[in-house]
Amino acid sequence: MNNSTTCLQAVEFYLQQIEAKKHLNAYVDVYAEEALQKARELDEKRKSGEPLKKLHGVVIGIKDVICYKGHQVTAASHILGGFTATYNATAVERLLAEDAIIIGSLNCDEFAMGSSNENSFYGKTLNAIDESRVPGGSSGGSAVAVQADLCMVSLGSDTGGSVRQPADFCGIIGLKPTYGRISRYGLIAYASSFDQIGIFGKNVPDIALTLEIMAGADDFDSTVAQEEVESYSSMVQDAKPLRIAYFKDAIDHPSLDVEMAGAMKNYLDRLSEKGHQVTGIDFDFLEYIVPTYYVLTTAEASSNLSRFDGVRYGYRVNDENIDLTSFYSQSRSQGFGKEVKRRIMLGTFVLSAGYFDAYFTQAQKVRKQLYDQTQLIFRDFDVIILPTVPSPAFKFGEKSGDPTAMYLADIYTVYANLVGIPAISLPVFTHSNGMPFGVQVMTNQFCELSLLQFSHQMMQQ
Repeated sequence: MNNSTTCLQAVEFYLQQIEAKKHLNAYVDVYAEEALQKARELDEKRKSGEPLKKLHGVVIGIKDVICYKGHQVTAASHILGGFTATYNATAVERLLAEDAIIIGSLNCDEFAMGSSNENSFYGKTLNAIDESRVPGGSSGGSAVAVQADLCMVSLGSDTGGSVRQPADFCGIIGLKPTYGRISRYGLIAYASSFDQIGIFGKNVPDIALTLEIMAGADDFDSTVAQEEVESYSSMVQDAKPLRIAYFKDAIDHPSLDVEMAGAMKNYLDRLSEKGHQVTGIDFDFLEYIVPTYYVLTTAEASSNLSRFDGVRYGYRVNDENIDLTSFYSQSRSQGFGKEVKRRIMLGTFVLSAGYFDAYFTQAQKVRKQLYDQTQLIFRDFDVIILPTVPSPAFKFGEKSGDPTAMYLADIYTVYANLVGIPAISLPVFTHSNGMPFGVQVMTNQFCELSLLQFSHQMMQQ
């Protein structure tokens, strides 16, 4: 924000944008009066000469799975309709402490389960570049909010690509940090060992600053990392030649759009010309990534979502004449959408006594092998580059009748969640159909600084 723009003017601008582009259905709740009041208070602070905090007047939207005290949080599900958060997520608390303005909550696939934002109780979110196409998911509303200038930066959640894939489809930047880099306290759980709050923005410095503020230890989350948070925002300009690996099988995979494969190969050649060491390597686990991911995440989801039973909060069936078992069954059947029920059933199946060892245990073994293999790669390389998605944003309804095809489209993104490494999608290409697509960059755990430095360098070219 420049010195001639007040916080109030900024908020008024975004509220006008949100109203003008309401048909995109990016927001499920807009905190207009609250945001305007906060803006006035911040303007008064600046007038009085108070030192400005790091996010003074930055307008942020948050995905409808992140708790903001006193505001509705529903995970875009009927079963949580009308539920109000009783506390702030740690990430939200830290943004507010630096004088950010949270302008509203953003649409998403129900309980963050989906790759197209077609599974929301509030209806689909439209891609602002081509409204006949999906914005990606599950954080589709968060991506469109930044894409269509409905906020400055936004928060999403990424369990298997739910920040990077919609960032790719919408032509913006999307970061998933290392697992445990940002506290999950106040994030509604899908799969607890995979979930991570992520960030959408239009430039790397904005994302670096937002990450720097939210990251770090938290007494409320036992899985959060204790590693010191580096000064990402002040060091993002620094960059050096890196050792870059790419998976040969990924670039030559039959699911990858031919035009996108060609663009990736040219991009890797350009990186080599710019002084980076670029090497294609064999990676034998590519075909196991998606099944491993869906076995493990659905198992965790079936456990996490068992708490939504209609007893303590959220939707409940209104019938006094049914027994307790029927009450549970009907409340959950009516409250959950089709995709969530599909994943709960799949997760319950892989955890069942007869199949636990055949599916869940084997998937955990594959996950361990993936982690070990990744650590070996990072002994010799600084960065891994992959496509973000196998095709540009597809049309609404194109894959909704084939859930397997939808799941397989996650082939390039779920890897980072399985092994807990940071990953970012950078919008560097445009397809002949007019839609953007990006490149995905990954570094080893807690190497966000080098990831952001490299990304910033790439976005300047």
